[in-house]
Amino acid sequence: MSNELRVSQPPPKPLLVYDGECQFCCRWIRRWERATRNATEYRTFQNSTIAQQFPEIPRERFEHAVQFITTEGLVYGGAEAVFRSLAAAKCERWLLWLYQCVPPFAAISEFLYAQVASHREFLSKLDLLFLGEPKPAADHVLVRYIFLRGLALIYLIAFVSLWTQIHGLSGQHGIIPAQRVVDSVKPVLAQARAWEKFHIFPTLAWWSASDSSLTAYCATGVGLALLVLAGLAPAPALFLLWLIYLSLCCVCSPFLDFQWDILLLETGFLAIFFAPLQWLEKPFRQPPPSRLILWLLRWLLFRLMFESGIVKLLSGDAAWRNCTALTVHYETQPLPTWLGWYAHQLPHAAQTVCTAVMFFIELIVPFFIFAGRRLRHLAAGIFVFFQTIILLTGNYTFFNLLTVLLCLALLDDEAMPVGPYLKFLTRRLSFNTRVCWPWLITVPLSAVIFWITSQELIATCGGPMGNTGLLEWFQPFRSFNSYGLFRVMTMTRPEIIIEGSNDGKTWLPYEFKYKPGDLKRAPAFVAPHQPRLDWQMWFAALGSVQQNRWFINFEYRLLHNEPAVTALLAHNPFSTAPPRYIRAQLYEYHFTDFATRRRTGQWWRRDEPVTYLQAISLADFREK
Repeated sequence: MSNELRVSQPPPKPLLVYDGECQFCCRWIRRWERATRNATEYRTFQNSTIAQQFPEIPRERFEHAVQFITTEGLVYGGAEAVFRSLAAAKCERWLLWLYQCVPPFAAISEFLYAQVASHREFLSKLDLLFLGEPKPAADHVLVRYIFLRGLALIYLIAFVSLWTQIHGLSGQHGIIPAQRVVDSVKPVLAQARAWEKFHIFPTLAWWSASDSSLTAYCATGVGLALLVLAGLAPAPALFLLWLIYLSLCCVCSPFLDFQWDILLLETGFLAIFFAPLQWLEKPFRQPPPSRLILWLLRWLLFRLMFESGIVKLLSGDAAWRNCTALTVHYETQPLPTWLGWYAHQLPHAAQTVCTAVMFFIELIVPFFIFAGRRLRHLAAGIFVFFQTIILLTGNYTFFNLLTVLLCLALLDDEAMPVGPYLKFLTRRLSFNTRVCWPWLITVPLSAVIFWITSQELIATCGGPMGNTGLLEWFQPFRSFNSYGLFRVMTMTRPEIIIEGSNDGKTWLPYEFKYKPGDLKRAPAFVAPHQPRLDWQMWFAALGSVQQNRWFINFEYRLLHNEPAVTALLAHNPFSTAPPRYIRAQLYEYHFTDFATRRRTGQWWRRDEPVTYLQAISLADFREK
């Protein structure tokens, strides 16, 4: 709240005067000192020199609110004094801009400041409980350094994993050729301009979708991930990683339509603006990351966890509402591990308790993110433990690693094991660059992302959707998403077994690398690699052939014994010559129990099959 009060003896450095007898004020001043990095001086009004130096300011004004005195002698109080003090740090100037340019923000800020000033004793106790004492070096430079390398490692995993199977999935002789996908879009966008085509269908495959190009995209992704690991041009490299992965997601549908793919795109997009603008990254010679982008990463983690829980409740599925879902989950999930088999054997009472704990973690713990440093760190620990359990009992590719990586955004440098070492370095090394993302980019970008994702969160919770124009414009980029795995629990496990024959009487099964087939083969650990065909077969079994048109293309390739496609399988019973006929049988698989496995050696049992796809031959396919 500003007025025309001036002092005759302006301070040589901007000065914020506060109540030194208020513990709440003292703690927050220590936090602001860290943020402004000595650009603002802080002194208590109880200091005798304050009254002598600034006789123009009544003591009642100091007692009522903090006072900010500029080098020109202007005096500001209340919330505006706080924002002007923080504006000394470039990354915090957006608050003052909002105060000056958005009248409702100024009015709300002053109202909240008045409420805080009137209840300082009570709020001081809450502040101490949730935030604790201020840490002198609780920055996020080291957190960012580790986060970017973790993200680079996940990109590396994703690209290497895809590289090993992309020809069979989307190559020229793959199940759904990428070039065919691009060709199907071209007539629809024939009249569109070049930039409009890229906006509607954002992929580099507009230039080429050949097998060599697909290989080049994956290889380039691997190379760029290694650059980020080495700290070379992190921001440009992260932008190219995001662009290439987005390009592949567009042309490799449905094999890159999983929630961890869009989670990687959203995390990767935010990481571009989280990264330092340095050609050679030097973690202790760079400004701290944008606080806005840091909070967007936390907001992403909140949405991921909370939406995963709320969709289960809102779906109306009785298994979730009765807390019985885990009695079948380990058995019916796409690719369980052998530890998942053991988890399935737990008593129903234990499964019910575990389901209730899961709801607590997904619906309550996410709010700890906004409840202060201590609870934020507690939330990080709980989430990491939760993701570890999921990782041990199911193969969810790099999803668990990516979620754990997002938990890193809940920590600060002081919480890292090398916090004292970091403090030693930051005291002795000055920044050789102040280049960072300008607030003119981060503030509007953050506002747009927060608005879009908030609308998606409201819609996920069953609320009304606001203006969808902005959301629709950004939707093709797959980088601002809603989440929610296992909205409805799969209560049974239908499994497709593909068989081939030369005479229509003797049928030999194809064996996949990781999905259930042979009853005696133990469920294996395969994550963070994702066998995308095995995963897609799980979804196909939940529907019909008509709902999974790619499955017919898959059968067609098997009838040709296409090497790129058969390489995706563990065993091809027709390795020397293709079969004359292909069919698909649908079985219902169940985990065995301890007694059955000791007696038979089987991890699975299955019921009598029904026909998923009747026997077909090449004669059943029209000329392509």
